[in-house]
Amino acid sequence: MLRSEPILTAQDLLTAVMRMWEVSAPKLRAIDADWPPGSGAPVFTIEGRYTARGWTEWTQGFQFGSALLQFDATGDPWFLETGRTATWERMRVHVTHIGVHDHGFNNVSTYGNLWRLWREGRVDMSTAEERGLELALAASGAVQAARWTKTAGGGGFVHSFNGPHSLFVDTLRSLRSLALAHQLGHVLMGEHDERISLLGRLVAHARATATYSVYYGQGRDTYDVRGRTAHESIFNATDGLYRCPSSQQGWSPFTTWTRGLAWAMCGFAEQLEWLAILPGDELDPLGGRAEVETFMREAAQATCDFYIANTPTDGVPYWDTGAPGLTHLGDYLERPADPFNSHEPVDSSAAAIGAQGLLRLGRYLLGRGDPVGSKYWQAGLTVSRTLLDEPYLSEDPAHQGLLLHSVYHRPNGWDHVPAGRTVPSGESCMWGDYHLRELATYLGRVGRNETYHSFFGPPRVEAR
Repeated sequence: MLRSEPILTAQDLLTAVMRMWEVSAPKLRAIDADWPPGSGAPVFTIEGRYTARGWTEWTQGFQFGSALLQFDATGDPWFLETGRTATWERMRVHVTHIGVHDHGFNNVSTYGNLWRLWREGRVDMSTAEERGLELALAASGAVQAARWTKTAGGGGFVHSFNGPHSLFVDTLRSLRSLALAHQLGHVLMGEHDERISLLGRLVAHARATATYSVYYGQGRDTYDVRGRTAHESIFNATDGLYRCPSSQQGWSPFTTWTRGLAWAMCGFAEQLEWLAILPGDELDPLGGRAEVETFMREAAQATCDFYIANTPTDGVPYWDTGAPGLTHLGDYLERPADPFNSHEPVDSSAAAIGAQGLLRLGRYLLGRGDPVGSKYWQAGLTVSRTLLDEPYLSEDPAHQGLLLHSVYHRPNGWDHVPAGRTVPSGESCMWGDYHLRELATYLGRVGRNETYHSFFGPPRVEAR
């Protein structure tokens, strides 16, 4: 079980955060030098070198978004220029990609980070570039929302690349694209000029995820444990009826793939923060503010509680809470995770994503006078402290990865197993590296009492 220190603060981690940015810079330069235009997106490392894995190129935005976060934290203009140029030259195809559920990953990490930096007054921008960013974000949100499956009873969800029957828990975090498009005043135009609310689809998808992908310990099935998540929920695409849980990257439909759990933790917490800035009456046609915030808060707390209870003491989870090899690790929840064990890999990328969910939920609840928020806040700081140090932070200049001991697709056997070992270890992935940088950006700003970091940005200020 994750054991938090009740006196840890964001300020306590600032030295580690700055060290991470120092380590990060040469790694980004090395990847940029090795990755010419036209190459597939870097996905994960093999023996310390990033490699591509053609599937949906869902990691491209994390590559260029990482450069923008490096500029955000350090002010180094090389990273702004690199991320900015790559966004305009290489991300356009992702804006109108109708085959994926990953718009919030690819486009909010690139166009969205540039737009946020402009709103914060961190970069100068021509009117044409500003409008181009807003057009890209608006189009991306609408394209994402068009991947729609109706469910019985009038709801629906953004279906995964597996097809209209498939709801992925991952997609909750990709709702950022719908949120920004709605924030920019955009709608999805349908048949007969129907104006389809992007906020409406965002709330409906979040409600479907909270209903079908998250468990609440209410006897839904034999394996109904509060806070557990299913990677995939299967529906009858003809009539919209729910059929069963499934999993693509986890051990089974009835165990919890921890990166999927982390996507839910972070996604619900971020959406709660975003809903707080919306005018109250915008949610009235969608069940009302109280009802929408209640189901999102219940899902966020349930998933974060499950993470805390089913993660080793230092806050880094194994890749699936039901992985069969865990039985050989004894009381593994009563000690720090062991990324070098011979039975099951840990997934540091899940920890980087989940830490941000814990922190954001904690701050959200504390801001509403709920003292239970301190539990999540301290848990998030504990996970962050672990990731910003060895054996997870990669300080080897020959290794292109930043966050070590991540896992991509364990069932498919895609992850590199070092010579002489039996399970993957020592490698990095593009989403893990990006989310460690995003986590560090968040912690740095909180620790220095600077502008709060959110995907939807603050009110527009003039560049300084």
